[in-house]
Amino acid sequence: MTTNIELLLKNTDPIVSDILNNALSEKEISIEEGIELYNTSGVEFHLVGLVADEIRRRRVGDTVSYVVNRNINFTNVCIKQCGFCAFSRDFREEEGYFLPTEEIVRRAKEAYQLGATEVCIQAGLPPDMEGDVYENICREIKKEIPDIHIHGFSPEEILYGATRSEVTIEEFLKRMKDAGVNTLPGTSAEILDQKLRDKISPGRISVKDWEKVIKTAHKMGINTTSTMMFGHLETLEHRVKHIAKLRDIQKETGGFTEFVPLNFIPDEAPMYKHQLHEEIKNGASGSDVLLTHAISRIMLNNSIDNLQMSWVKEGQKMSQLLLMWGANDFGGTLINESISTSAGSEYGQLLKPKEIRRMIKEIGRIPAERDTNYKILKKFDNTNEIDSELDKITDTSQFGSYVELVKINKFNYKNPRVK
Repeated sequence: MTTNIELLLKNTDPIVSDILNNALSEKEISIEEGIELYNTSGVEFHLVGLVADEIRRRRVGDTVSYVVNRNINFTNVCIKQCGFCAFSRDFREEEGYFLPTEEIVRRAKEAYQLGATEVCIQAGLPPDMEGDVYENICREIKKEIPDIHIHGFSPEEILYGATRSEVTIEEFLKRMKDAGVNTLPGTSAEILDQKLRDKISPGRISVKDWEKVIKTAHKMGINTTSTMMFGHLETLEHRVKHIAKLRDIQKETGGFTEFVPLNFIPDEAPMYKHQLHEEIKNGASGSDVLLTHAISRIMLNNSIDNLQMSWVKEGQKMSQLLLMWGANDFGGTLINESISTSAGSEYGQLLKPKEIRRMIKEIGRIPAERDTNYKILKKFDNTNEIDSELDKITDTSQFGSYVELVKINKFNYKNPRVK
């Protein structure tokens, strides 16, 4: 395989050929070189994918992992008004909801009984929130299900919790770790460029504070994921610098478990729906998505092993293709996905493990269930296929949907300022 790639590289653009040969030789790819790869077309375009796939094979082999998990977005009430977010509601809107702790625990228990090893907890930032809300949620979940992995609370939420508690980020993270948080999602990153953030999400966590939360968590032994939202207002330079910044953080801390490129879903996003910016794009094209995953694999080689694609944003068939362009992880079953769905994604809220395994096998790879920290729990071949409890569910409507959730009166958000 490598010999064939090297032969092909001899007959291509010498600049692109040198970059890709350096990548195959384990050399670090610079920001300028990353941008050069984004500008490829024709044969060079396909070679970027071939090299990314070869690097993936060397780094993590032919196993494609996934995690059985459940998303619990416990409130959509938020003080922020980010231009890309169709999920949040402010406290005055009728569709604001806030799940009580007992309902959050019930959902976590239900997921655990169906084979989930992880609950992913993220939400809006409700006004006047008590500082110990996040801690109490974790303590109650761990009290009922001590073995479940809590992957929860973005850097934005950690900063908000620390602010509401009037403590430092480090102290708040210590409290969260003691309460049962195991890892953090590296979301709320979008693009780590402050000028761009001030356009798409004014008032959102700053680049400086995002880095501070992430680095502090890593130094405390709390691993995180890393993400990038692309396909809106950013330039190619923004993307490549974002990836390089994550690479630098990983060199310093080693705490990232994975990188997840997230395509902008425009349909219901305020900044696209209301055309708040003349240059706004409606998400990245198929070829752009392929290049973004491939360049991420090439640039993050030797630093972040696992590259996850988002089936919620890209769909199942595109996800299979991305597994041939550098990705090695299918993500999670999710069960309740609200954020992308509310923005207009049409690919559903749940993907059963047997469906994930089928799609992985269709492209000749080996499916494996993992835990949140990428420890392989079970590899699957044709001799050990056993349906999980989640696979046996025939009526998935029992899990509800975001559209239904915002209409349930008992979960309506009650503004603490209104008596």
